[in-house]
Formats: sequence, C-alpha cells, structure tokens
Amino acid sequence: MQIGFTAIEAGICRSKNSINVAIKNISDFVLGGGIFWLVSYQLMYASQGNGFYGSPGPFIPDPSNQFEILFFLYQLVFAGTAITIVSGAVAERVTFVGYLMISAITALGIYPIIGHWIWGGGIEGQAVGFLKSMGFVDFAGSTAVHSVGGWIALAAVILVGPRIGRFREEGNDPAENRLTPSNLPLVVIGTIILWVGWIGFNGGSELAFTSNTPMIILNTLIAVCVGGSFGILYSY
Repeated sequence: MQIGFTAIEAGICRSKNSINVAIKNISDFVLGGGIFWLVSYQLMYASQGNGFYGSPGPFIPDPSNQFEILFFLYQLVFAGTAITIVSGAVAERVTFVGYLMISAITALGIYPIIGHWIWGGGIEGQAVGFLKSMGFVDFAGSTAVHSVGGWIALAAVILVGPRIGRFREEGNDPAENRLTPSNLPLVVIGTIILWVGWIGFNGGSELAFTSNTPMIILNTLIAVCVGGSFGILYSY
C-alpha cells in the first residue's frame, strides 16, 4: 500500500517535488509506526477504558500469543494508511517538518481514539468503544481508516488553501508554474499496486481465511472494475 501511494503521488506531482513526496511516504510510516507501537495500539484496542479511549502504553507482546502479534502487525499497516492518505492532499504545499507534525498528531491522537470508538476491544471480542457498543459496524476501515484520513486531509487543504495554477487554462501561466505531472506511467503502476494491496486489506479484515474470504476478494475486484468503468464513461 505504501509503495502504491508513493508511486501515485510522486508521479502526479511536478518533478522538482517528487523526491519530497517520496521521502514523506516513507517517513510518515516510520514515525507513525513507532508512535503506534509505543502509545497508540493500546490506546486504540485496550479493553480497559471509558468507551472513548483505551490505556496508552507500549505494545509488549507475549511471544506465545502469535495471533496478537499478527493482529498488531496488521493494524500497524492500517494506521500507516490512515496517516499517508493526507500526503497526497497536501503534496507540494506543506513543508517536510509540517507534514511530520500532521503524521505524529494523526498517529498519536486522532486515529487511535476514533478507532477505539469503532474497534476498541475487538481483539478480545468485546464491544468496548461507544460506537461499537451501539452496533456500529466498520468491516475494513472505510470509516476508521479512510474516512478519518480523508477528513484530516480536508482540514489540511482548507488551511493551506487552493492549489494555485491547478485549474488555469493552458497558456495563462508561465511554464515553470504549471502543474505538470512528472510521470503518469508511475501513477498507473501505483494504482495497480494499491488495487492488489486492497485484496489484503479487505480480505485480511476477516482476520482468518474463512469461507467468506473468497467473496470479499471478489467484491473488492469487481468494485474496482465497475468504479473504474464509470470513471472512464464520466470522463468522456
């Protein structure tokens, strides 16, 4: 997933900013992953809490509990995706340090707290989070991961303002200011990688290879085909 996001963002932005985008997409996972292990996993999933947040602290696994270790690794990738969604929205428009601050705040507080509302206590099969206890269902993170990342991205772009030059007619702006993608084939490659990555994202959300897994993967692939087809028709 991280490779796919990196390829899309590096390819769609201008050449002079492609290295900045690439570095951001590895740095946010490194920083966010460390925070998730040190504080946020327990804050998000601990069954102890008040329904709004768990007990922050480092994840110290029991070596004999292989399922919990694998569960942590899987959720670590979810956290990385929630963080990196913001990167594309603010590409070319925030400083490197500013973006790391956004990543840290997302990993430390926003994502794990909202995640606790929805998934808290999930590993023990308990409905600890207040939304989950009310019957809220989020199977593969459409709200907890993608919507949270999208709302943070929206807040960020409201603050930084419109992307100057993005929608001007050809010829009205000096060539050096035009937002020309640096590598469109790289964008396509990144899209395909993300497509494959979502097989693991959605299929893995079952937390086991069950009789439901093949249908989940089928739905994932068909959704892309149908969505992409309508995108092509709409563009024409």
